[in-house]
Amino acid sequence: MTDTTPRTTRRTVLGLTGAGIATALAGCLGETTIPAQSDSGNGNGGQSARTYRVTVANLTRGQPFTPPAVVAHKASIELFAVGDPASDEIREVAENGNLGPLGELAERATDVRGAVIGETPLVPTELPASEMFPDSTTLELETDASGAFLSFVSMLIGTNDGFTGLDTVPLPDRVNESRSYFASSFDAGTEMNTEMYEDMVPPAQALYGIDGGVDGTGMSNPDLAEDGVITPHSGIVGDGDLDPAIYGWDDPAALVQVERIA
Repeated sequence: MTDTTPRTTRRTVLGLTGAGIATALAGCLGETTIPAQSDSGNGNGGQSARTYRVTVANLTRGQPFTPPAVVAHKASIELFAVGDPASDEIREVAENGNLGPLGELAERATDVRGAVIGETPLVPTELPASEMFPDSTTLELETDASGAFLSFVSMLIGTNDGFTGLDTVPLPDRVNESRSYFASSFDAGTEMNTEMYEDMVPPAQALYGIDGGVDGTGMSNPDLAEDGVITPHSGIVGDGDLDPAIYGWDDPAALVQVERIA
């Protein structure tokens, strides 16, 4: 696996929606900085600081991920659950690769104790864009003792509303302790799975080295809206433009390795 390691305490958002393919592939989209929650603002003064090294690896053969969003939080936070409707924040990630609403949630929720977002898409080595982007990234996540749980989410870029993630898994408690988690793939249940290029985010075709003759879209289409719930993703079935041999994958979709380093 190749690997990148941003050394920063800020949250850097690389939005993949609503941008030209060339711009998206150049990684020159807008950055948003979101400050960490302060102890004085949530009644957790005196909690000791903790730093974690979090590595997210794309295990699929055919699905690029949006930059991973990783959050440390209290047990009261739930990003998603199978069988429940997707929140607006998860819908925006799953349909449009839009990390902005999730970042805003992390900023205002006092039970979120730390968060970081990767800087580039994670692209399987089998795809042409892997020459430009890594298939894994290593982030440093700062939190305090009250933020004892981790959640993570990334869009599966070559889908209508697919994503991979973890919800509320325990963080290592001791320095030098590490844990590893496999993340499955999910269907947000918010958009029909047309598997058509015109219904996908613009970077999808470029990351696959394909020109489908349409631009794609970074906006939700009301005509494709579903009122469903989050389910395990059924994968690419081949009913539209997508070839399962190229876009398909098997679970687990991602490996998340977490080590407490301070």
